[in-house]
Amino acid sequence: MRIHNHRPAVMSSISAMESPAENVFLQRHPLSLVGCQMGKTVTVLRLAGGKLLVHSTAHFSDEDIAAIRALGEPAWLLEATNFHDTLARHGRAAFPDIPYLVPPGFAAADALGAQAISSVADEWGDEIEVIELDGMPKIREHVLFHRPSKTLIVADLMFNLAPSASAWTKLFLRATAGLNHFPGTSRLFRLCIKDREAFRESLHRITALDFERVVVAHGEAITTEAKPRFLAALEWADVGS
Repeated sequence: MRIHNHRPAVMSSISAMESPAENVFLQRHPLSLVGCQMGKTVTVLRLAGGKLLVHSTAHFSDEDIAAIRALGEPAWLLEATNFHDTLARHGRAAFPDIPYLVPPGFAAADALGAQAISSVADEWGDEIEVIELDGMPKIREHVLFHRPSKTLIVADLMFNLAPSASAWTKLFLRATAGLNHFPGTSRLFRLCIKDREAFRESLHRITALDFERVVVAHGEAITTEAKPRFLAALEWADVGS
């Protein structure tokens, strides 16, 4: 579901860094659209050498930046989908001296000095596997798998709002995105699939991975029965195998 062109309200993060697994850290940022509290998660992966991959941009405050730097040396900033472009300038300003990695066709890539995700993926060795969701030429979402912690990181492929989400938020997502339960895949995301066979082949590569948790950009990380819940959500959305 693309929410960014509507200029959602943003503010600096208000919660401490969470760590659902070793060397995986989550920073929560508020993100709202017409009162719908979407939230946005920035995931920080610390590689064996101490370098950090910062997954997703946000309206980083000085405190947010300091919290990330306290974990290690920021070495890469990554945006995993062309739909996450609204806060790109804020993210780039927070980390101006490291490679900014984006999918092909990312808005303002040249202006922000960005480069393709594929150009540095080899630097991560066996620690991080990157799989692009094929068949979606407009979105070009890239899914990351952090092998040491068995953690899958997705952008808009799946939403997982908490049960405590407001009634308005649930109603809004049900009406606009067809999200009746969580985790789930939005209607707009499904409509962006232009080659279902290619998309399913990408999903097969992802579902073959031995992951134990799923971190989503919008909502809560899936930490219990993650793989069966992930597969069930794909089947419900009729995008699974």
